[in-house]
Amino acid sequence: MTTCHSIDALITPFVDGELGDTDRRAVEDHLRRCAPCHSREAAERTIRGLIQARRSPLQSMQAPAALRTACAALGRGVLSPQASGLNQSTRPATNDRRLSTDDRQLAIARGAGWRARLTPYALAASLVVIVGGAFLYQATDTSAQLLAAELTADHVKCFALNRALGTHQAPAAVESSLASGFGWRAHLPDDPKSAGLELVGARPCLYGKGKIAHIMYQQNGNPVSLFMLPDTAHTEQLVEVLGHEAKIWCVGNRTFVLVARQTKPEVERLASFVQAGLQ
Repeated sequence: MTTCHSIDALITPFVDGELGDTDRRAVEDHLRRCAPCHSREAAERTIRGLIQARRSPLQSMQAPAALRTACAALGRGVLSPQASGLNQSTRPATNDRRLSTDDRQLAIARGAGWRARLTPYALAASLVVIVGGAFLYQATDTSAQLLAAELTADHVKCFALNRALGTHQAPAAVESSLASGFGWRAHLPDDPKSAGLELVGARPCLYGKGKIAHIMYQQNGNPVSLFMLPDTAHTEQLVEVLGHEAKIWCVGNRTFVLVARQTKPEVERLASFVQAGLQ
């Protein structure tokens, strides 16, 4: 008899059609009996369907020339967002409607009440707005600022989705999903409570080159994300973006990014704890 915990890590690959016959049948049997898990599966399928339906326009989307110039300057570290002049009054008129929608989405995302009120289907629609910045993907290999911005958006989206669905995973389930999904036989840090952390779970997130691992914690109720990007290398640094701090470091051929809405010293402390305990 399968349980909610035992199939938690299988829902996403089930929706993506990546499970073998045995696991697929186990998930199907469980979903027929469990309304909460069936709701989660429906929400993830809705998200996937929305992304697939918008794939062509998202891939062909072009940013305004002024925004592309500013992003290129940010990638080179020579321009701050404030100095770019990309405020509401200087945006091209033809893009006012789409960009003002982006602004409203980010403003809403900053409010804690937004995450509590959204249904899984509203979250799916919100994800489409966030994915509208897909033109940034190509720059993340060279710009730590853009990499941090992309992962911070995933951090906000995944915790909102988790709050709506109420999922929770044990360390063994997370480690199993990392091994099966990424070939990474990780051992999570022992005694996370000593650092004030509580494990929430893990999800695979979409990235420019495929999927990345997203391990989610809470610290006194505040979201903390640890991302693992396989086959990438970035210089160690601490980046401030979208009201969050992102600590970036590399071990072998894997890049790790810890994202939290905490002070710089606290994010450095959490990153040091994870680095020392993650095997």
